[in-house]
Amino acid sequence: MNATLVKQALEKVLNPNVLVNLISRRVRQLNSSGGSISRPLVNDVANLGAADIALHEIIEGKMGSRCPKSSRSCVRRKGPQAASALG
Repeated sequence: MNATLVKQALEKVLNPNVLVNLISRRVRQLNSSGGSISRPLVNDVANLGAADIALHEIIEGKMGSRCPKSSRSCVRRKGPQAASALG
């Protein structure tokens, strides 16, 4: 998984835990053998792994998630906690 793509995707998703869940779900879909759900939503996927394809889809706005208005889990953390959460 490309670290630059992860940082770009975090700008879209805001929560690293949600990002991990999105990527893992999409990787399972891409690796499955059935139907249109297993096709990449972005062009030029040559030499990319499933996780990088999922990251490109998030960055390009082809997929994402919605958070309830009352949820704090989608709010970017500020301060020293944010740096540790991003790795």
